[in-house]
Amino acid sequence: MPATVPTPTFGPGALRFLRALARNNRKPWFEANRERYERELRAPMRALIEEMDTRFGRFAPEITGDPRRSMFRIHRDVRFSRDKSPYKTHAACWFHHRDATRQVGQESESGSAGFYFHLQPDQCFLGAGLWMPPRGQLGKIRDAMAEKPAAFLRIVNDRTLSRRYGGLDDDAVLKRMPRGYPDDHPVAGWLKYQSFTMGRSITDAQATGRALPKLLEQDYERLLPLVRWLNGALGMERRSAKY
Repeated sequence: MPATVPTPTFGPGALRFLRALARNNRKPWFEANRERYERELRAPMRALIEEMDTRFGRFAPEITGDPRRSMFRIHRDVRFSRDKSPYKTHAACWFHHRDATRQVGQESESGSAGFYFHLQPDQCFLGAGLWMPPRGQLGKIRDAMAEKPAAFLRIVNDRTLSRRYGGLDDDAVLKRMPRGYPDDHPVAGWLKYQSFTMGRSITDAQATGRALPKLLEQDYERLLPLVRWLNGALGMERRSAKY
């Protein structure tokens, strides 16, 4: 019989595997169930990434997804953690600007704003933006915000975005104004932000349903102004075509 072609959706077996992994977070168990991981999580995630890369070509050609690189590793980095559990109990992927690397967080000066999908029992969500950029990128974003506040304010004050996504996540905000900016600046409150992300939770049924690619496309298109503004502040241009 011909090999089954992976589809860009997850079945209920994906969440069952993650629940079982949370109860049996040990290498022997994982190795004994590796085939389940490959079938239920890795193969459909790679197919989803490929499908979304095609869809980005229609509304955000500068954003890319690579089936080989966009999915985050299931292995945890336990070097500096008291929790030595070897595996993550979720699956996730990241879509970024074509002129950037896939790295995210404070260690990557070459990363970009982009789009995220997170699969975890009872904790599925989608998001967009730039999480905890390093100091150099954070400075560029603050300078762009301070020099042309109107464009940034149009995004963060958009009522549709605020209602659907709750506005910018405020889990990393300074108590004092960063050095070099006046306290009475029109975007004073936003200049204290150290992370620039928006997103929303989705149900397990949505995350494992056939309509997931369309759902992600619709939400990512709504969140595109934030991603494009951030990437513009970093000097990365939007595109009108993939190539």
